[in-house]
Order: sequence, then C-alpha cells, then structure tokens
Amino acid sequence: MKSLFKQTALAAMIALSTPAALASLAYVSNEKDNTLTIIDTESMEVVDTIGVGARPRGILLSRDYTRLYICASDDDTVQVLDLATRKIIDTLPSGEDPEQIALHPNNRHLYIANEDDAIVTVLDVHSKEILAQIEVGVEPEGMAVSPDGKWAVNTSETTSMLHWINTETFEIEKNIVVGQRPRHVEFSRDSKIAWASAEIGGTVHIIDVDTLKQIHELSFRVPGVNQDRVQPVGIELTSDGKYAFVALGPANHVAVVDARTYDVLDYLLVGSRVWQLDLDKDEKHLYTTNGVSGDVSVIDVEDLKVIKSIKVGRYPWGVVIDPTS
Repeated sequence: MKSLFKQTALAAMIALSTPAALASLAYVSNEKDNTLTIIDTESMEVVDTIGVGARPRGILLSRDYTRLYICASDDDTVQVLDLATRKIIDTLPSGEDPEQIALHPNNRHLYIANEDDAIVTVLDVHSKEILAQIEVGVEPEGMAVSPDGKWAVNTSETTSMLHWINTETFEIEKNIVVGQRPRHVEFSRDSKIAWASAEIGGTVHIIDVDTLKQIHELSFRVPGVNQDRVQPVGIELTSDGKYAFVALGPANHVAVVDARTYDVLDYLLVGSRVWQLDLDKDEKHLYTTNGVSGDVSVIDVEDLKVIKSIKVGRYPWGVVIDPTS
C-alpha cells in the first residue's frame, strides 16, 4: 500500500513539473520594449518576458527548433536565443538594420534583409562566415526561402520589387515589379506558389514559381474601413492549401482567402495595426501581432472567429510558434 502511495505521489509530482516542457510556445518580438514575450498556447497566457536587443522585429526558429534568431534592428545584429535556457547565447554579424530573416532548409544559410544598406546578407550561422552580400532594391524588408531551398526572395519597399535569388549561386535571376511597398513573401508548402503583400498598394501578388510570373492579384474591401487604411503585410498559409490569412495593418482586420480560388471569404476584426501571423502546431489557432494595441489576437481557424486577446509588450511585431514544444 505504501509502495502504491509513493508511486502515485511520484506520478503527481512529475505531472506537476512537466507541463511547461509539453506546452506549445509562441514567441513575440516587442519592438518598442526591446523584449520577447513567451505565450503558452494551451492556456493562452503569457509565461515569460525576456529582454533582448534594440528594436526586435523579424524572428525565426532554427530548423531543429533549438534556437530562435532575433533581428535586433537598432543594434545591427541578429541575436541567438537558446530555447532550453531562454538565454541569448550568441550574436551574428548581420549588416546594418536587419529587418526580416529566412533560413535555408540546410539549417545553416541565413538570409538577412538589410534595409539601410539595400543589400541581402547571406550568413553561415555555424561558422559566422558571410557568404555573400547581394545588392537589391531600396529599403529591402521581406525575406523568404522556398521550402525546397531553390529560391530566396527579398522585397524592396521603395523599388516595389521581388528579387529572386538563386540559393546556389547567390545571384539575382529575376526581378518582379509588384504593388507599392512590398513587405512580406510566403511560399506554399510545395514551393509552387509565392504570395507577396504590397502594403501601400493594398494588394497581394500571387506568383507561379515555375514560370516566375504573376498569376493573380488580390485586393481587399473591408466594410466600414477607408481604403487607404487597407495595408497588407504578414501572410500565413494553412498546410492543407485551404486558407491564406492576410494581415491588413491599420485596417485592423485579417482577411481570410480561399487559397485555391483566391476569393476573399471574410474579414476578421483583431487589434490595432495587425502586423504578422503564425499558426499553432495543430493549425487550430492563428496568432496575430497587433502593434498599436500591444496585444496578440487568437483566431479559431475552424470557426473563423477571434476568441481571445493576449496583452504583450509595446508594439508587438513578429510571432513564431514552436511546433515541437
């Protein structure tokens, strides 16, 4: 009987000591606070806040989900956060004003958009060697690498172009003109389609990757919102190819798009100045960063409804969710 009691007590102690390890965690960069907020996606509550470099914006998980790369834009560096200890363990040479970053599937080559220098820096995160610095258009911001690793795409805001970089040669092979002030690129899981937002143009441009030609242009009309406030930025695609979610900036809405037909299905009201988005590991919930209201909205993907607002730091910008935690 005593043995059974000890076993039960031990099991209870283990259960109490492990929920944090089992919980899926969302990481949010707070641009004005120089902090990173960590959210438990099971409880939808903030569990930690970590001080990081100046003006953190783009954030990215390593392919093995052991590290988080953070663009400390005003420190001109990319910081490396160890997810197990929640400590900054390294800084990487990044070029001036790193805005967004993208990691090649090889888990080594990091592509960094350097807004002030009009270049893309390619860095080996293991050796810290700068492999290339590629001249692009004025004010590069968005950065993406295709899941198959063949292409890196940069958006230059003032030049209004998508720059298609061959990841073997580090050469630009194609420039595609899109709407005014492109901010973000998102690839489909099969690498066949790329979605690019144009903030001031108010459009999303859908590119066929095989031909590197635009196949569709999306525009948005949010009821009751002035058209000049409809400014697309972040994009998130479901893995089943059903939905594309588009953050519409100061329109304070997320557009729900049929990713097959490109029809706009709905507009969901979230916080003020919605920037970026990410799906949780089961793709049941979508998390959005709302810069001006300083919160994260949680959207139920099945019901297409906002179910919670989570207060974070000032001017939350980027959000990523660890699918393995």
